[in-house]
Amino acid sequence: MISIADPVAEIPIAGAAEASAPMRETAAIAAAPAIARPAAAERELRLDLFRGLALWLIFIDHLPTSLLTWFTLRNYGFSDATEIFIFISGYTAAFVYGRAMRDAGVVVATARILRRVWQIYVAHVFLFTIFLAEISYVATSFENPLYSEEMGIMDFLKQPDVTIVQAMLLRFRPVNMDVLPLYIVLMLFLPLILWLMRWKADLTLALSVALYAVTWEYDLYLSAYPNGVWAFNPFAWQLLFVFGAWCSLGGAKRMAKVLASPVTLWICIAYLFASFCVTMTWYFPQLGHVVPRRIEQWMYPIDKTDLDVLRFAHFLALAAVTVRFLRNDWPGLSSPWLRPLILCGQHSLEIFCLGVFLAFAGHFILAEVSGGPALHALISLTGILIMWGMAALISWYKHAADKDAKKGKPGNADLAGGG
Repeated sequence: MISIADPVAEIPIAGAAEASAPMRETAAIAAAPAIARPAAAERELRLDLFRGLALWLIFIDHLPTSLLTWFTLRNYGFSDATEIFIFISGYTAAFVYGRAMRDAGVVVATARILRRVWQIYVAHVFLFTIFLAEISYVATSFENPLYSEEMGIMDFLKQPDVTIVQAMLLRFRPVNMDVLPLYIVLMLFLPLILWLMRWKADLTLALSVALYAVTWEYDLYLSAYPNGVWAFNPFAWQLLFVFGAWCSLGGAKRMAKVLASPVTLWICIAYLFASFCVTMTWYFPQLGHVVPRRIEQWMYPIDKTDLDVLRFAHFLALAAVTVRFLRNDWPGLSSPWLRPLILCGQHSLEIFCLGVFLAFAGHFILAEVSGGPALHALISLTGILIMWGMAALISWYKHAADKDAKKGKPGNADLAGGG
């Protein structure tokens, strides 16, 4: 995996210099700054692949329970697709904007990050508006107020003026719209994170861990409207985002020996198996005796809002095993069968927003038709195909815009939001 922290290899002069090359390389890696010039600018397709997979899994999890639900991560361990999405977001954001901070300076990089934050915020507001219109239309047309109550917009219908202001402040969110506000807040602090990592990467990660610990000790949280707290507490979930940034800026490279150790592999496999056994007891009560009473009292509840340690550890174990067996030169990454996932991962913001819209549409159809497993599967697969089609369309349009820009036709590139 090529990251920003990879040093630029120097060509040895001759003879003895060649013999000491491994020693010089080791010293160069140890002395490399947190943000250094990348050895290459190749796209990491594994990140696109798993971000696309996370988007598909989030969409399926947002639908009512169906046959395909049993193919999502949350049924077989403590973590789910949200951890994948946030980690990869931190990784890719640090890679892109870390390079901008190195090449163009802190001020320019900060401006670019804030521009991206604004784009995500506009997307959130747009999605909020469309989502409200979709729910309100369905609830009114079919004279079923339960849709409004179930999707969490009753307060909007009672006090639309106050609720809209709270939505603009990211404090009011209907069901399934919690990830983007978290992402906006995390991206807002990315300039500070990158600046600190440019100074001391490991210390920055240590500060993130300290904030996570303080959050659990003193119950830090952000309040939501009209009551309650954020479904994803930014004070806790920042750890996963910062850890992704730390890995991108050289941390993954420095952990290479640990990840390659057979001891690490077996510890991860043992933990994944243990979490699988615990998860099975949630769905099959007759297996309750598998988990000792003292272990249950210690581990429960496994809190998603504050990113429970068990969830974080489960994600780390999954990531360690995946990186070990799925290398970045794996031929399958160029397979046409995985192309839909990669395309969706490359256009994650648009596909996430589309997935939220499609999830409610599928929920509505299932509620009105009361179909069986076949209809559930059909709706899930149809939604995935629509997401793939949209990603392919966006990719084609951007490719066409880039070609026009190279031919000296900037008009289409401007329409595509390029530049």
